[in-house]
Amino acid sequence: MNAKRSNRILVIDDEQIVLDSVKKILEPEGHSVEQAQSSRRGLELALDRDLDLVLTDIRMPEIGGMRILREIKRAKPTLPVMIITGYATVQSAVQAMKLGAANYIEKPFTPETLVEAVEGALAHAAAREPEPQGLVHRDEMIRVLERAGTDGEFVAELFYRGADALEQYDLTGPEKLALLTGDIQWIESYLGTLTAKQRRWLDQRLSAEIW
Repeated sequence: MNAKRSNRILVIDDEQIVLDSVKKILEPEGHSVEQAQSSRRGLELALDRDLDLVLTDIRMPEIGGMRILREIKRAKPTLPVMIITGYATVQSAVQAMKLGAANYIEKPFTPETLVEAVEGALAHAAAREPEPQGLVHRDEMIRVLERAGTDGEFVAELFYRGADALEQYDLTGPEKLALLTGDIQWIESYLGTLTAKQRRWLDQRLSAEIW
């Protein structure tokens, strides 16, 4: 029987009990587990270390899990990111799956559930080519921004339905993630300076933390 491959895993969570649980469960499976209780430090480690998988909580004080997902996928498109979520944020974790996350797990979790979820995330990443991380659909991005600048009902859908509100638009996961996390700098690096109307949704998104 083939031995399981040892993977280098980083877990980012502001709860020490979660960090310790993940380490206690995964290290006997042969994996190497590094911990970060600060989401900002965790993002730094994720971008700096040679890793096979990142597990991140979705709601944390400094940087939310959606932004961590965004930054990791841009810098390391092949590095799988798995979301750790509580009951209140399961919907956001499902959205993260539609935006590039490899899997998610709800806490509290059992050892068996965690091991299975990690294996699923690694298999998911191995089986799929990463999406292009640059802007591909310029006109579609402008359409969304223009609509969000005047359509209050659409803005509400973006807040509460996330990726589902963008299903009718021909956008990649990274493009949707940029829109849904209010990434003005990245969007303007491709589109140039936005008008006040085009920026309106992005400014609103940045002023409200709903993940």
